[in-house]
Order: sequence, then structure tokens, then C-alpha cells
Amino acid sequence: MKMERIGKWLATGSLLALAACTDPFLSPEQEAPAPTKVAPVAPEPVVVAPKEPSARSLELAAYYSKVETSLVGQGLMRTDGGGPDTPITDTTLIQNFEAIAIREEYERGAGLRPSSSSTGRIKKWAKPVRVSVEFGASVSDDQKAREKGTVSRYVSRLARVTGHSISMSDANANFHVLVMGEDDRNQMLPRIQELVPDIDRASLSVFQTLPRSIHCLVIAFSDQPGGYAYGQAIALIRAEHPPLLMKSCIHEEIAQGLGLANDSPRARPSIFNDDDEFALLTTHDEYLLKILYDPALTPGMTPEQAMPIVRRLAPRLTGDQIASVGPS
Repeated sequence: MKMERIGKWLATGSLLALAACTDPFLSPEQEAPAPTKVAPVAPEPVVVAPKEPSARSLELAAYYSKVETSLVGQGLMRTDGGGPDTPITDTTLIQNFEAIAIREEYERGAGLRPSSSSTGRIKKWAKPVRVSVEFGASVSDDQKAREKGTVSRYVSRLARVTGHSISMSDANANFHVLVMGEDDRNQMLPRIQELVPDIDRASLSVFQTLPRSIHCLVIAFSDQPGGYAYGQAIALIRAEHPPLLMKSCIHEEIAQGLGLANDSPRARPSIFNDDDEFALLTTHDEYLLKILYDPALTPGMTPEQAMPIVRRLAPRLTGDQIASVGPS
């Protein structure tokens, strides 16, 4: 996506969904290499980060600060959620739901390989979602407090919007938000393997070969082989981000980890669009989550099963009387 916040994947013990946010400024040769022949990462003792950031971490922080400044200067990364210039109709909401919640961006269980199929199924959580935030050793106490507060407030909002059981919990977490910097690599990989002992090589390689172009990502795993109900998710957000990019990553990756795993160039006003016009979850995006977590939609539904339900639900949210698109 856009700055390349990679944001979605679903795996079953292996990956079920992947999503990411990416960088608009990089040339193709700077993109991540194909995840092949990834050496296993042996668990290591946690390495305490140096008191002062490394040159690489400082370089990344300066780069991401320039990215944020450039985007804001272009009138992007809006935080208003939309307005008179971004009307939401039942037609666009239905089309965007199909594109964002059902279609696949990445090949299931194949890392960052683009999907060869445009169709997918409904993916969502059936069990309660319990979110924890973990920080790398390089993250300051002030930043820890700030980002944990942002996640906590956002999780409360998502619970209200979806009607699903979503809350913060360090003890029984199944959605792990990792805020870690470049100097925390030795801490990050063993922790991911600890959280998902049977993580597949393609999934692990995404974390292992993380290029500068990827700002943040989320990987979701299903409970059962071949299933579509999420059972666990890991979101990784770079600690080097300036405040707005950090908050934007938090908003997008957690929402994508709930099942809105794709992006669409037509979605507006929305964070699920590679154009970076909006930085934070919008009213349009809340509508998508309300539809996804309506009890009538269940994990594994095909487009043929799900879309008639979506066409009934959308007009109730937009105020339109009749959904104006035909069967799809």
C-alpha cells in the first residue's frame, strides 16, 4: 500500500492474510526481494539495545520524517475523516467492501507474492480479540506510554464500531502489536517465533528481510488449516516513525488485522487506499467494519454468499433506501 505499510495476511499456523504499508518514493529495485531460502532463526537471548540509536536507526528516523513532511505538504495524510468532498453512497460502500474485505492482495501463505486470483472469502474474528502492545528495548519510556495510549483508545473505538469483543489484555493476548526499531532486530525475530512456534518460512521471511519501503505490516493466522476465522495476529510497526505516520500505521494495521485486508484505488474517504490521502480510520472505514462484523456474515463465506447480505446492510448505514448495484 501507499507508503508501504504492509497490512494483511491470513495464515493457518501458516499465514492466512498479510497486509503492508509501503513507500511511494522507492524505485522497483529498492523493493523487498522475493522471500526464498530463508534460514531458520534460532531463538537467542534478548539483546539489550544500545543507549544511543545506531546510525541505521537514525537514518531511518530522518527518512520517515521527510516522508511524513512531504505527504502532509501535498495535502495528504488527512485526519478529518472526510467531508462534503467525499460523499459515501450505498453503491460505493458495497463496491469497496467487496474489494477490501473479500478480494485478495497477496497469495495466501506465500509472503509478499501478489495474488493470482481476484476473489477470496470473508475473513474475520469469531473469538474475542485481545490486544497487547510490546516494545523493543530501543523504545523510550515516553514513546511507550504514547503509543500504548493510542492503541488502547483505538481498540475501544473498534469495539464500539464492530460490536465485537475487542479489548486490551497483556495476559491473554491473541493480537500482538510490536513497536520495534531497527536496533531491535535480534529481539523481534525470536519473539515472533515464540508467539507463533510453527510460523512458516514465507511468513517469517517478511519480517526477516524488511526493507525501508515497508513502514508496518500485519500478519493474521487462522485457527484451523484452510480456515478463514482469525485466531492470532501480529502487527509490526517501526519505532522510528514520526507521530502521524505512527498513528496511521496503528490505525491501518489493526483494522486490516480484523479482516479488511486489501486496498482499493476507488475507496474514498478511506485508509484502505494506496494514495495516502487519509491517515486515520474514516467514517467510510467504520461502515466497512460494521458490515464485516454483522452476525449475518461468517468466516469463509464466498462472494456469492456474502454480497447479497452486504447489499442489504449498506443502505442502512448510508441512509439510502435501495442498494443500487446488481448481483456480483
